[in-house]
Amino acid sequence: MVYKSKAQKTYLLSPVALFISGVLSPFAFADDTPLEVIEVHGHAQNKHLALGSSESLLSDLGVDFSAAGGVSNLPILNGLMGDRVKVLIDGADVTAACANHMNPPLSYISANQITSYNVVAGVSAVSAGGDNIAGVISVNSISPQYSDKSELDWHSGYVSAKYSSVDNGRKLGVGARLATYKFSLNYQGSFSDADSYEDGNGDAVLDTLYRSQNHSLTAAMRDDKQQLVIKLTHQKIPYQGFANQYMDMTDNNSFGAIAQYKRSFENSELEGQVNWHSVKHEMGFFSEEKTGMMRMKTDAQDISTQLKWRIALDKNSSILLGQEYYNYSIDDWWPGIEGSTMMGPNDYVNINNGKRERITAFAEYESQINTKLWLNAGVRIESVNTQVGEVQPYNDGMSMMDMDDMSDMDSMETMTMSDTSTDNTIAAQNFNAGDRHKTDTIVDANLLINYQITNYDELQFGLARKNRAPNLYERYSWGVSNMATTMIGWYGDGNGYIGNPDLDVETAHTLSATYIKSAKDDRWRLSTNVWYTDVNDYIDADIVRSFNSYDLDNTARNILQFTNVDAILYGAKIDLTVNIYESKDLGNWQLHANVTNTRGKRDDTNQPLYQIKPLQTQLGISQQMGRFENALTWQWVDTKTRVDNNRFENQTDSYSLVNLSSKATWDSLTLSAEVSNVFDEYYQLPLGGVSIAALKQDSSNGFEQLAGQGRSFNVSISYAF
Repeated sequence: MVYKSKAQKTYLLSPVALFISGVLSPFAFADDTPLEVIEVHGHAQNKHLALGSSESLLSDLGVDFSAAGGVSNLPILNGLMGDRVKVLIDGADVTAACANHMNPPLSYISANQITSYNVVAGVSAVSAGGDNIAGVISVNSISPQYSDKSELDWHSGYVSAKYSSVDNGRKLGVGARLATYKFSLNYQGSFSDADSYEDGNGDAVLDTLYRSQNHSLTAAMRDDKQQLVIKLTHQKIPYQGFANQYMDMTDNNSFGAIAQYKRSFENSELEGQVNWHSVKHEMGFFSEEKTGMMRMKTDAQDISTQLKWRIALDKNSSILLGQEYYNYSIDDWWPGIEGSTMMGPNDYVNINNGKRERITAFAEYESQINTKLWLNAGVRIESVNTQVGEVQPYNDGMSMMDMDDMSDMDSMETMTMSDTSTDNTIAAQNFNAGDRHKTDTIVDANLLINYQITNYDELQFGLARKNRAPNLYERYSWGVSNMATTMIGWYGDGNGYIGNPDLDVETAHTLSATYIKSAKDDRWRLSTNVWYTDVNDYIDADIVRSFNSYDLDNTARNILQFTNVDAILYGAKIDLTVNIYESKDLGNWQLHANVTNTRGKRDDTNQPLYQIKPLQTQLGISQQMGRFENALTWQWVDTKTRVDNNRFENQTDSYSLVNLSSKATWDSLTLSAEVSNVFDEYYQLPLGGVSIAALKQDSSNGFEQLAGQGRSFNVSISYAF
């Protein structure tokens, strides 16, 4: 059962367009047809050519990234970051189990494992996913393919490798598939290893080195009406540097399983899924590039179920009913250091038996009303329960630090003389005596309209109310001392954060409109999109006090507490694609240009929100001639002057980057070469946060903004068989 619309032609233009492309994908079981098919954008035709982080794939869909580790940065949609962005991996909801979000969902899948991906910013349908206000990123690797044989036999495979000079990066991807007419078995693996990269001045950007590996094994069975898929995953990250955090990742060991069932009936389709994901995460220090003694450990588990039933009302309309359950549990503790009077003798219990449970039901109506008008409307109701057990500090308090003990500690761990354990002892007592259990009932709703004015003019409109309940760290991070608070936060700003058990749910009302114009001969296509989001009870942070670990003018930081405020975000995007030249001798030439501008501010103070990217433009020219593909791109990012003063956010200068790439493909072999940042320009990342690693090496420069990568020569090879 397939619903078709002219909206299926839209390409990377608006939330409405991207959502339509997903819901109108065929539910098919034919030979070599993936279950997850995104016809418009995000379909990875040669997925084995991409290696390492998925960032390069998602950036083309308008996703920005806040700098984190080399395995995976943190996605930002329309100026909103963190858990405000819902990231689904094969439909599964995986929670970042770390006080610094060092293991976000996208870190658990490598680019070569991805078969399709979709981004819906701002206005997303209720079926796309709840518990978010920024939008939904859906990344899929489940793509069963079958053969025409009855016996299990070789189907396909690949081996890919890539080297990058800027960080001495080595990446490897492998895949292998066995199949019959009714059975498919697929393995995907990846390995990445890199040193700390160099900036445009040729200096090492300290503590950006990493190593990781990902493995997945997927088995699928089908008949004419149904299919069962089981996927097993494993990830191992022995170390990963985080230049803009006080600590690093010293281990991340995870296992996961997904069972997915789909069945088609005469007038309906049924889909069910069960997900399990477990991770053991450790933080500490592993490199001379950033040293220290402290350790942190996290054990966490995600369990979820989803059930969806789509019922055809007539040949042009349907209703989708869904029920979902999510259960996240976590223990977060910081082992005591033997002999330390500040970080011992007890383990510091940050989150004890933490739980976050969501129970969800939704209904969604969609209809191709006529040849010009398509409609989607839905309502989603969620009950979100959060709770934690009692906590404990390192010790019962002392009047002052032991000076001998302090001399053995790293300065960023001791912080200041006023940072006594007595503060945390009182905070723990108050926290244990307070209410640590809260239930929120929230309602999401959406309206999506696509109107085909003419064959060459299209108008898209979206309106949504979306909600996100606070995560466990925002509500229950109870420590108040300088050291304890600076271990909390995924912002990379060097400040410290205190939780707030009284936080309310964020509620966002978003309006989005897109106009698309194309030429009659399809030689060019122009899209303009504007959006506006009003957020009630936006979770920001207010200053509690300041501290200065180095007693320099440029090393002051703030301790902040999470709080609810009202905020406004808005922006505009322009996207143009033009076929500029075509000939037999010189091939097909295409120009692509886009401009994006985003603004965000607090209502009460008019202060800009944190990590809002300034005006950015991109211009690219590509050529395809036979087996050769060449591309030249220019990116310009404006000066960042609108900053969050509460977080001491740095201003950054404008910069331009030029990238050049070339690729040649034969039947089974693909070779590619690229020069990124051709002119080796030095620039600071507007969304990079501060380099704590550089500060610890030399405090005289204070909290400098994290620098971007300098020129890199990248080569890759892939062989499919």
